[in-house]
Order: sequence, then C-alpha cells, then structure tokens
Amino acid sequence: MITSELPVLQDSGESGQDTVSLSMSMSELDDPGDGKSKKKRGRPGRPPAPNKKPRKSPLEKCPMGVQRGRKANGMAQQNGEGDPVTLFEVVKQGKSAMQSVVDDWIESYKQDRDLALLDLINFFIQCSGCKGTVRIEMFRNMQNAEIIRKMTEEFDEDSGDYPLTISGPLWKKFRYNFCEFICVLIRQCQYSIIYDEYMMDTVISLLTGLSDSQVRAFRHTSTLAAMKLMTALVNVALNLSINQDNTQRQYEAERNKMVGKRANEKLELLLQRRKELQENQDEIENMMNSIFKGIFVHRYRDAIAEIRAICIEEIGVWMKMYSDAFLNDSYLKYVGWTLHDRQGEVRLKCLKALQNLYTNRELFPKLELFTNRFKVRTIGSYAIRLAAGEFLHRKLFSRHDPQAEEALAKRRGRSSPNGNLIRMLVLFFLESELHEHAAYLVDSLWESSQELLKDWECMTELLLEEPVQGEEVLSDRQESALIELTICTIRQAAEAHPPVGRGTGKRVLTAKERKTQIDDKNKLTEHFIMALPMLLSKYQTDAEKVANLLQIPQYFDLDVYSAGRMEKHLDALLKQIKFVVEKHTDMEVLEACSKTYSILCSEEYTIMNRVDIGRSQLIDELAERFNHSVEELLQAGEEADDDDIYNVLSTLKKLTAFHNAHDLTRWDLFGNCYRLLRTGIEQGSMPEQIAVQALQCSHYSILWQLVKITEGAPSKDDLLALRRVVKSFLAVCQQCLSNVNTPVKEQAFMLLCDLLMIFSHQLTTGSREGLQPLVFNPDSSLQNELLNFILDHVFIDQDDENQSIEGDEEDEANKIEALHKRRNLLAAFSKLIIYDIVDMPAAADIFKHYMKYYNDYGDIIKETLSKTRQTDKILCAKTLILSLQQLFNELIQDQGPNLDRTSSHVSGIKELARRFALTFGLDQIKTREAVATLHKDGIEFAFKYQNPKGPEYPPPNLAFLEVLCEFSSKLLRQDKKTVHSYLEKFMTEQMMERREDIWLPLISYRNSLLTGGDEDRMSITSGSSSSKAGSIRSKKGRPPMHKKRIEEESVESSWMMRNDTLQTPGALQTPQLTSTVLRENPRQAAEHLPEQNSEPGSESDYVHKRGLMEDDAEPIFEDVMMSSRGQLEDMSEEFEDTMVIDLPPSRNRRERAELRPDFFDSAAMIEDESVRMNRQGFNLLYKYRITLPCIIFAE
Repeated sequence: MITSELPVLQDSGESGQDTVSLSMSMSELDDPGDGKSKKKRGRPGRPPAPNKKPRKSPLEKCPMGVQRGRKANGMAQQNGEGDPVTLFEVVKQGKSAMQSVVDDWIESYKQDRDLALLDLINFFIQCSGCKGTVRIEMFRNMQNAEIIRKMTEEFDEDSGDYPLTISGPLWKKFRYNFCEFICVLIRQCQYSIIYDEYMMDTVISLLTGLSDSQVRAFRHTSTLAAMKLMTALVNVALNLSINQDNTQRQYEAERNKMVGKRANEKLELLLQRRKELQENQDEIENMMNSIFKGIFVHRYRDAIAEIRAICIEEIGVWMKMYSDAFLNDSYLKYVGWTLHDRQGEVRLKCLKALQNLYTNRELFPKLELFTNRFKVRTIGSYAIRLAAGEFLHRKLFSRHDPQAEEALAKRRGRSSPNGNLIRMLVLFFLESELHEHAAYLVDSLWESSQELLKDWECMTELLLEEPVQGEEVLSDRQESALIELTICTIRQAAEAHPPVGRGTGKRVLTAKERKTQIDDKNKLTEHFIMALPMLLSKYQTDAEKVANLLQIPQYFDLDVYSAGRMEKHLDALLKQIKFVVEKHTDMEVLEACSKTYSILCSEEYTIMNRVDIGRSQLIDELAERFNHSVEELLQAGEEADDDDIYNVLSTLKKLTAFHNAHDLTRWDLFGNCYRLLRTGIEQGSMPEQIAVQALQCSHYSILWQLVKITEGAPSKDDLLALRRVVKSFLAVCQQCLSNVNTPVKEQAFMLLCDLLMIFSHQLTTGSREGLQPLVFNPDSSLQNELLNFILDHVFIDQDDENQSIEGDEEDEANKIEALHKRRNLLAAFSKLIIYDIVDMPAAADIFKHYMKYYNDYGDIIKETLSKTRQTDKILCAKTLILSLQQLFNELIQDQGPNLDRTSSHVSGIKELARRFALTFGLDQIKTREAVATLHKDGIEFAFKYQNPKGPEYPPPNLAFLEVLCEFSSKLLRQDKKTVHSYLEKFMTEQMMERREDIWLPLISYRNSLLTGGDEDRMSITSGSSSSKAGSIRSKKGRPPMHKKRIEEESVESSWMMRNDTLQTPGALQTPQLTSTVLRENPRQAAEHLPEQNSEPGSESDYVHKRGLMEDDAEPIFEDVMMSSRGQLEDMSEEFEDTMVIDLPPSRNRRERAELRPDFFDSAAMIEDESVRMNRQGFNLLYKYRITLPCIIFAE
C-alpha cells in the first residue's frame, strides 16, 4: 500500500492486479520541434479522447516562467508580477496542478534538455535549503562531487533548519507536494523520456552524490527523493510486467489462428512490442539497482532516525506493491535488522510495513522464513506486551467481583481480598508453560494489574498462613511459583524498569514515577523486614525457595531498620541467614547468603556494625571448623573416610562463597588451601571437589591481598611476600593442568588465565609503577601448556565431550552447558593473546579452526582476530598466514604431496583464506604493509623445500599458492607488481615455461598478481572519494547508460563471476577486480561476458550459499558513506551486499527465472550470545581497573 504522500495510479487490467495508469502524457510524445535526436523506445501515442479539451501550449499556461523568464546562464528570473519562477517555488506554494507543472517541464526538456535538467537539479538543491544555484557552466563543466562541494559552501551555517524539518502548515504541505512531484514526473515520463539514457542517469547520479554528503539536509532530502523515485519506478516496472503478459497473450492468440486468418503484420508488431517492453524493463531494473545499491543500502543505516525510517517505509511499499519482485528474504532482511533499531519511530515503521504484508494471506508462504527468524524480536515490542497483559488481565479476572471477594476474605480472616486472583495467576503461570521466566509475565501485567501485583501482604499470607476451611492447600510447586512471582514484582517496583530484553535500556523517570518508586520501595521494605525472617524460617530447608527469598534484601531501603527502630527484625534475619548457612552446602544458596551479608554490611548504613559482628562470629566458627577438619583429613591420609572429606568440603564451600564478596584474609585461609593442593599433587588422592574449591578459595585470597596492597602504601617486603604467594600458586595451577580430573584441570586453567591477566604488565599502568615486582610473564613452557589445553579440551566434537562425561545423560541441556564451559575456556585464553600476554603466533592454532567451529566459537575467534589486528597489523597478518600453513601441512601429512585440488579439504582451506581476506576490509591503504607481508611469507613457504625428484618437479608446497590467491585482491596495483617481482626471484626459467596441471597453482597465483592493470578500483582514498563515485558520470558527452555499464561490468562484475579456470601467463585473463560500482543486470552481463560456471567454493558460490553475511546480524548506523575513510577504520569485515534487483519473469518467459539465495538459512543464523564480565572477583578486578575484553563470557 502506498502512503498518502505518493498517490497510486489505478487502472483495471485483465490480470486483476492493481496497475498504474496506461495513459500517456501527450506533451511527452509531442514532437520536440527542434530536431534534437532522441531515442524513442516508448509505444506510439494514442489519439486524445473525443471529449477531452485540447491542452494549452506551454507558453499559454506556464506558471513559472520557464519559457520567458530564463537567462542565458540557466538561472530563473522574476517575471515582474511576483509569480513563482522556479520549480521549488511552484511546488512549495502548491497552487498549480502537479501534472500541469510536470507537463511544462517536459516541454522545456524537449526544447533544451540541459536547461530543463538544470531546473530540476536546482529544484533538489533548493529543496534541501541551500541558497546556492547551479549555473549552466557548472552543470556542463563540473562533476557532481564538485557541484555538491560548491553548494555545501552556500549553506546558512547559523540555522540547521531546511524545508523538510521546518514546522508550519506551508512546509508540511511542501513535503507532500515534493513527493507528488516526483511521482507525477516519472508517471508522465514513463513511456519515453526515462529511457533516453540521459535524464534518469543525471537525476540518479545527483541524488546518489547528495545522499553521500555529510550535510544532513542534502542527505535527508535526496534520500526522500530517491526513495519516492524508486517507488514510482516500481510502479512502472509492475505496469511493464503486466503489459508484457498481455502482449504475449495476444501474440500467442494470433499465432494459434489458422494460417488463412493469421495477420502476419500484427504478429510482427506484437513481436516488436514485446521486444521494446523487454528492453524497457531491463532499463528500469538498472535504474532501480542504481538507487537501491547506491542509496538504500547505505542510508537505511544512517545516523539520522528519520532517514532510516524513510528507507524502511518505502521498502515496505515496494514489497506490498510488487511482491513478486521484492517480497523475498533478500529485502525482508533489511526490515528484520531494523527491528533492532534504537529509535522507536524506526521500529514502528518496520512493524507497519510488516502489518501491511501480514494482512494478505496469499503472502504468508513468502514470509515464513522471515517469521521464524525475527518472530522473537517482532513480538517483543513494548506495545505488544502491554496488549498481551491487558488481554490476560481481562481473561483471568473478568469474573472478579470485588465486593464478594472482600466479604469472603473477611469471613476467612484475610486482610486482602486478592487471594483467589493471585492463586489464578499462579495457576496460569504454571499451566501455560509459555515462558519459564516470571519477570516477563509480571512486566506484561504491570500496567493493567499493578494493584494486584503490589499486594505483597496477600502473597505473604498465602505463603505463611495455613489454609482456612474451603481453601485448597498450595502445592510445593505452586509455592515456588508464588515466591518467584513475588520476587519479580518486588524487583519491578524497586527498580522501575522492565527486565532484560524489554525496552531499549533504562530511561529517565519522571518526577511522578520517581515518587511512586520511592513509595513502593518504602512499602515493600516495611512489610518484608518483618515477613522475611518468618518466610526463611518456614522454608529454611528448601534450597530453591531460600535462594529466591534471599534476593529480597537487595531491594530494601536499609535506613528503615534504624529509622523505624526495627533492629530486632534485623537480628531475626541474621539468625535465619546463619541457620541457612549451617544447613546448606548448595553454592547458589551460599552465594545468596554471602551477597545478603555484603548488602547489609554497606558502610553507608548505621546497621553495618551490628551486621559485621554477626558476620565475624559466623566466619570464626567456619574457619575454626575448617582448620580442624583439614588437620584430621591430612593426618588420616589415604585412610580418610567420607565424613572427613565431607567436613572439609562443606566448610570450604561456605568459606569460598563468602570469600568471593568479603575480605577474609585475616583468617589466613590460603595456608590450609595450599596444603590441600600440594598434598593432592604429591599423593594424587585429593577428591576433585575439594581441589576445585581450594583452588577457588586460594584465588580469592590472592585477589584480596592485592586489593590491600593497591589501596595502601606497601613495603618492599609486602610486595615480595605476595609475589612468593602468587608464584607458588601459579606453579600449583600449572601442575593441576595434568590432573586426571577434568573439573580440576578446567578450574586451574581458568585461574591461571585470570591471574596472568591480572598480574600482567597492565598492573603497573596508571601511576602504579611500584607494583612492578608483582608482574608475571608466562614463559614459553607455560604458554605451550595453555595452548595445548585449549586444543585438547575446546576444539573437540560434541560427541567426544559427551563420551568423556560418564554417567551424564546426553540431553540438550548437558550439551549446552558443556559448550558454555568450552567457550569460557577459549575466551580466557583469547584475552591473553589480545593483551599481549601470550605471544600472538599462538593464535594461529585458534584461527585455523574458524570455519570448522564457526557455530560454536566464531564470534570469539573473530573478536580475537579483530583485536589482535588493532594491536599489530603485520604480526596479525603473519599469524593468519601461519594458521593457513599449519592446515596445509596437516593436509600434506594426511594425503601426501600429491594433493587433490578439488577435494573438500583443499576447498576448506581456500574458504578459510577467503574469510580471512574479507576481514581486511576495504581500506587497502591501511592494510597495505600487512597484506604485502602476508604474501611474502606465503611465497617463501611455497618455495621453502625443493622437490627431491628434481627441479623439473614442483616444490612440495607449491599448491599453497592457490590458497594465497585469495589475498591478491587486497593488494594495491603497484604492490601487485612488487609481489610479482618477489615471486620471480624464486622461479626458474623452467617454471615460467611449464603449463602442466601440476603447475596450475603457480599459474593461478601469477595471474592474480598480473591482473588489475590501470583499472584497479579497489584503491580507496580518503576524503570525498567513495565507492559510489564510479556511478557519478560526467554530464557533458555522457555515453549511453547501458553501454557504459557494459564496459564497467565486463571488468568489475567478473569478480563475482570468477572461477579458477586459469590460462597460461602468455594469455592472461581479463583483470578480475572487486568494485562497489553498481552492477548491471546479470542477464545483460551474460550477453557480453563469456559463460563461466561457478566452481563450488568460489566467491559467487560462496555469496549465494552462505546466507546472511556474518557481519550483518545488526547493522551499524553511520552518518556518512560506509566507504569513507573514517568509517573504514572501524570496520573489520565490510558489509558487501551483492544482491541485484532482478524483476520476476512474466508468465511466458520463465526461462529467465533465477534461484534467489536463501538469506535465512538456519545454518547462517548464528546469533552472538550476550557477553558479560566474569563475576568471579569482579569487584576486585575493578579496583585496579584492568580493562577486560568484551569476549569474557560467564555463562
């Protein structure tokens, strides 16, 4: 459905589809009269209708003085009567019919197309708010980029307003008139002028240049104009498709007649008509490609929300209007991505566009993949969750009678009448099984049922009091659900923001909302200060319920304890927490207790001393019990029984949980933990759980000692003492890497990585040079052990992992948990590489698994690659080529020197090289030295060894050059010559003359270096030059559009159609280059390029098979062209949309149909998991402000 800004041209065709009007502008088909040669490819004009009055001549009705008010230089003049004399003024005032305005412009175009186009160019310039005027000499002698630069200087710097943003009824109407003018212009020119290879070329080039401007007014106005222009062209394309079908149907009907009745002249006319329609459609496709590729794919992720909204709104119109061409995954993906936009107005445009599509049941099959991919995001909007909550409120509580409920509550001795309603809510939560997280149910109901959800007295009554006669007892499952719902309501009231995944972040509360939040927090605090000890007393033996209940104190206003003289309730709470600690060994419960003590011990509250005393008493008892049980266990040795082990393990778990959030160094827990670890290493008999807990507790002890040193003024003895402790612990962890128990090895590895990170060279930054004695640098032996651990425990098959875990059920939950552990291990090691703690070449063993384990670790490996490149581009490039060399050597060992170049293993290495090449981005200047170094190392590796059979045989590693070919496109033209010269140093005269298949890798690599010539367009310079600059052609003496495209595409599109069929050096192929210049339709390119079959694994095959590019999960909104140098510095793997608009074939030319890539292939849908900092010792790491990378996962 087209918006009101762009009226739909209606006509009823035989096909039953909505089509544009087939009427033709008479002024467009009138003879120019000046004898200008102009290609006429439209159909002949129709005679005017009998009742239609003859149209006035342009001179009789021209409202803008186009004919009489023009100077020789192309500037408009005032006519002396105050009438508007420019297109901009006419459209702004809107007093003349838009069709009349367009017809007058068409007449002027026929008389002098340069002057008419000058009027149109100035129209777009003035609509952008620019005071400058393009003169005729500028139009004829300057490039678009120069004109735009000149016009930029004419802007009023004191005002940021321009016509599309100025308020007021006149300017609001101007936007409508502006869009209508573009629509009518295309409608009136659709049969002839738009095919003259001049007018549309000029307009599209201008709009493309303006949309690339850093001036917001230019970018906004040109984007709106281009999108409306595209919509009008889609209308024309739809009309052409229907006319083609009608013409074909008439042709077949005539041809099927008997020979005597068949009219051959009519057949010839129909054939000619069909050919013209086909040519016109191809031209329309090229125009739409130019707009889509040159403007839409860049501006839909613009920094300005309104520009993004325009793009999304119009693509929704295209998909609705011409679903056969545009309603597919290639275009739907842009709407899906933009559903994640940070601005609500843009997301709303997405939802409205989708709403128009989902209302048509016939379109459901085309939306199936999109629905599966983006349904979570689509239904997660704020408005939808509110509507769902309102519906649920009415459904559950529609029969609620407040008076009857209140009377029933009084009879039962209840203070609240909401008991039955809360029971119904609990039952719904349990029985619906739609979502396991109560927070989202509470959030949905918060607006409609807030009074019920804040009735904490009623919830407490249901949990504490025994049911009266007539009430059902809450089951254990129902009690757990009610406690979970209660915690969620408390959190929502205290924090006053939705849970994770709802909303775009924390918003600033209004004064009224802030007051409500404070009141709610006071209310829940006063109630649960008294109720919580009783709840803990009742459920003290239930680990799940206790862990949930202990979350409540973090939402308290702790000043209420002292202000309300409620210290006795504090003592009751501490008593219950102490009892919970003594009874439970579950780590979740113990951590909840530790966190509660930490909250209550905040120094800002007066209750801190009372809580600290209780905490110290508890730790004293635990520490004494731990020391005693350790002595008994060590004395018993191998004769220790289960009780001895349990006593040590239970107390050690409790102390470890508390040591995480509390400084327990004065109890010297490290000493006994270290004794347990040393005994386990020496005797090999320490239970694995004791070893794991001892490692963790020792780690916390070291961190707290470091905190003390960094916060005070440590002496040299203090530093040396801590260094000895750290050194001894690192040695223990290194020895534990060879432990037979996997949990012990994994814990030791994680702690090693964390401590090496903390005690690295970064410890001395920020005026902390005095901590230099504490810096540890891992030696090569330790680095190798860490790397081998990763290779042995991370890069393994899932089945191997399941088999290694005896007794575990091979269900999905176990697989996910095991994967999270492996991801944590890899992330811990990767951060050591990123921060130059482990030598970067070690990353080669990580990078080589990028393709094979992409689904599991692709995001971590890619982030590591990106960060290491920022550290040292050249060393990173050497590491990349080293990883490929390692894979090649492994393949040689498995298959021998005679590799099958068509095997999947070789293709896999080439594919990995291609992915690596993509990560270098588009700015070849920045990566010049790194890419050249990569080629140098690759050449040396290929010729490293001589063939033992003799010099007439190729070197054993020569096939590696075929892998190296993937990086040739990243070389500058001059660097290709340099690399080729370096290659020739290793080649003998015999090698240069060989043509056998076994020498094809060398021939292939030489060809990749010799191609390019002077037309290498991958060289990107800074400033205003951009990848789209190639589409801006000179305006004087322009070659025909289709001829120009053919010349460009014969070179540029060959990159996407290339294969690895190589010729001899004496007959080099046409240069195969990448370019962002807009590509022509594949059917036209096929007429001028030799047929090439895409080899499996080639670039074209890769683009069509891989689905969504891995960098396209969520687009980055940029303010300027993505090819400008400033943005290229932030891009590791540039988004390259290789899609070309290809209108669907008519019913009688199905042979033109092409399979479109499946952009929603499930294999390509790799959603990066959320990353967060490891919570172990988080508050400690923050103290010395070591910046951890974003790839530290704690799943």
